[in-house]
Amino acid sequence: MDLINSKSSILGSKLRGCGVDRSNSNSKAVVLDSRNGFVKFLSNSSPSVMENKGNSQLKIVTGDAGFVLEDVPHLTDYIPDLPTYPNPLQDNPAYSVVKQYFVNDDDTVAHKIVVHKNSPRGTHFRRAGPRQKVYFESDEVRACIVTCGGLCPGINTVIREIVCGLHHMYGVTRVLGIEGGYRGFYSRNTITLTPKVVNDIHKRGGTTLGTSRGGHNTKKIVDSIQDRGINQVYIIGGDGTQQGAAVIFEEIRRRGLKVAVGGIPKTVDNDIPVIDKSFGFDTAVEEAQRAINAAHVEATSCDNCIGLVKLMGRYSGFIAMYATLASRDVDCCLIPESPFYLEGAGGLFEYIEKRLKENGHMVIVIAEGAGQELLCESLRSTDQKDASGNKLLQDVGLWISQRIKDYFSKQTKMAINLKYIDPTYMIRAVPSIASDNVYCTLLAQSAVHGAMAGYTGFTVGPVNGRHAYIPFNRITETQNRVVITDRMWARLLSSTNQPSFLSSKDVIEANKEEEPPTQLLDDNYPDKKLINTDT
Repeated sequence: MDLINSKSSILGSKLRGCGVDRSNSNSKAVVLDSRNGFVKFLSNSSPSVMENKGNSQLKIVTGDAGFVLEDVPHLTDYIPDLPTYPNPLQDNPAYSVVKQYFVNDDDTVAHKIVVHKNSPRGTHFRRAGPRQKVYFESDEVRACIVTCGGLCPGINTVIREIVCGLHHMYGVTRVLGIEGGYRGFYSRNTITLTPKVVNDIHKRGGTTLGTSRGGHNTKKIVDSIQDRGINQVYIIGGDGTQQGAAVIFEEIRRRGLKVAVGGIPKTVDNDIPVIDKSFGFDTAVEEAQRAINAAHVEATSCDNCIGLVKLMGRYSGFIAMYATLASRDVDCCLIPESPFYLEGAGGLFEYIEKRLKENGHMVIVIAEGAGQELLCESLRSTDQKDASGNKLLQDVGLWISQRIKDYFSKQTKMAINLKYIDPTYMIRAVPSIASDNVYCTLLAQSAVHGAMAGYTGFTVGPVNGRHAYIPFNRITETQNRVVITDRMWARLLSSTNQPSFLSSKDVIEANKEEEPPTQLLDDNYPDKKLINTDT
């Protein structure tokens, strides 16, 4: 056996459909994974290299110049010889003017697009879109939709467009809505969803199907799917929900069921990695402007008045950051990623006092997850969690409001007036704005195209402006967070003129926590060796 260069292709330079083009049909490829000792031969009919990670097998395809495709599962991976059918879109009058009905089977989307001239091609994902062949006949499809977790603008739009996409593009007439989240599979009734039923739901906030946290019983859920004859499952929810979807997919694959599982990532905080942004985020930022504007009006109407707005963002401060940048009325923005301190030189209290003396008013935006370490230390709180496993956070808005009042009443002779606004539930319950409605339509249709084409165990989302099918593990393994050593955070500091509250030690630590490089094959899979054997 000869060790080949990690930047060389063991699978050929071009993907063909779900498989690859190889000049030597007698060769086999082996992946040695030192993390778990897993070894798999790539046979001539196998579409890609499979890597064990946890309970799932990851499909990794490599190509020339450091090309890596992190592919998603397909029904044919575990159910051989499935029949295919012509895609009904080719006879759809709405698509008659489209020059190209279908995306190319070997189209991929690059994870990183900023490269140097000698950079390897890096990690890619399979491009979303309709395929020429589908693995379901229209009259055999029995689909279901479930929504889990907290509310977010745009959920109803996604539900509507899944139903309408299945019906109008593929002629699917049997779609069920699962009420009340995951537990609705086995403890609640279902709703029959038709284009008429969902026609106006996008004009309302929340979810017409209801939602809940927890209630995930894999066996009961898959039993229900099997008993009801469901063969397409669309799951709308955040990272915890997508973890549940991955487990459901694994159980379905273990049972050998012809059921496609597709996830639509939902989080108003924009903390899901890989994808460009989450649906509902634009709406949340737009709605947050109303609260910030109200705080600014209050602050400018009284002497030494502070308008304090608490926005969503448990672990990621994107809403607070973007709302601050859009507003231009904010004097200080506090987010979970950027530590701050209250007292002493350069602290928050000193900065507030300075701005009040300069302007006579001040507007502060704080994300709900900011300053939790200070708050927990002060209140000696315990690590309690909700039904989804999320840590229950203390109300940092009320806490910091009281600390500010106490400081100015005891430490200074300055009388202040503080107005506290918490628009959390108002923001996440509103209908989505136009840009999010369009985005939700593309998400829903991409998920439908993927399921009909036989892909399963995937999450759909835009990557660098192109929709792609992303393996569940890439969505659930980490969280998208604001990089405080990035230029966007520097733009915010420049806009507000607030101090960074960072010591030189904090800056060094922040630089260490930056995302590791993902362009090189060696960086992505440092403990693998690709070996080519001739038989």
